[in-house]
Amino acid sequence: MTHYTHWFIRARLKTRQLLLVVALAEERNIHRAAEVLNMTQPAASKLLKDLEDVLEVSLFDRSPKGMIPTWSGEALIRHARVALASLNLAFDEVQSLKLGQFGSVNVGAITTPAITVLPLAVAELKRTHPNLHVVVHVDTSDVLHRGLCQGNHDFLIARLFATHDKTALTFGALADEPAAAVVRSGHPLLEADSLCLRDMVDRPWIVPPEGTVLRHRFDLMFHGQGIAPPANLIETTAVLFITKMVVECDAICLLAADVARYYEALGVVKPLPIELPCNMDAFGVITRTDLAMSPAATLMLDAVRRVAANVYGG
Repeated sequence: MTHYTHWFIRARLKTRQLLLVVALAEERNIHRAAEVLNMTQPAASKLLKDLEDVLEVSLFDRSPKGMIPTWSGEALIRHARVALASLNLAFDEVQSLKLGQFGSVNVGAITTPAITVLPLAVAELKRTHPNLHVVVHVDTSDVLHRGLCQGNHDFLIARLFATHDKTALTFGALADEPAAAVVRSGHPLLEADSLCLRDMVDRPWIVPPEGTVLRHRFDLMFHGQGIAPPANLIETTAVLFITKMVVECDAICLLAADVARYYEALGVVKPLPIELPCNMDAFGVITRTDLAMSPAATLMLDAVRRVAANVYGG
């Protein structure tokens, strides 16, 4: 017989206490947090005090700016968010099974694998499990990483940076990601002979915002050839705006090479005849080691790996 001796069982931890610390982290005010949770302020204060007494630490500092989480508070808030997200996922999975569905899976991906790997993997999985509920969230690696740590995604196809907390994470590289320069059909640079970066520096560019990996590599590309980066810039990551803007003007757009090929196949853009010395770090599959993956997520991950092996090799 298994004996459950977890601290939270001995402490009679309440779900409302987890909800309270998360609400306090967001509201920074005990009165507003209590209102959000539909309880009285004295009840909220007692729940917090009981939790702090059990843990023998202060979770929040009272200041003129409100209730500020201590280091211990930040740690508990982070894990409380994960625990609550996991409970929500458990409920969703049970409801799916009640409706005769196999379950659900939530995948986060950056743009390139979202158009090269995921559509094929989802299509393959849907052929054998049509009732499986699939959610795909496309965003930057930083945003997706936060979502994974908060329990909002089952796994990611993204990058893992030095700044990311890698505790309880695994990373399996899939592919490097070169960049390409694209323009509208009929752009004068398409006919240029021996095109080089100096020919492009005074042109308008559509690039990712500062702070992104691709933008950093874009600037380094020019600095590496002793050229100041272009000053005539439009900064955005909005794909619909980018594709429309390229068609409407003579701007050069910096895209991941696979994304550029996708839009070229649709007849939206044309690649310039130059190989850019601009590559991003490898992206890959990121999973958590501290949470068991659901059967639906495991099937999705297996499909992703099969498709990735065909698309990228290895």
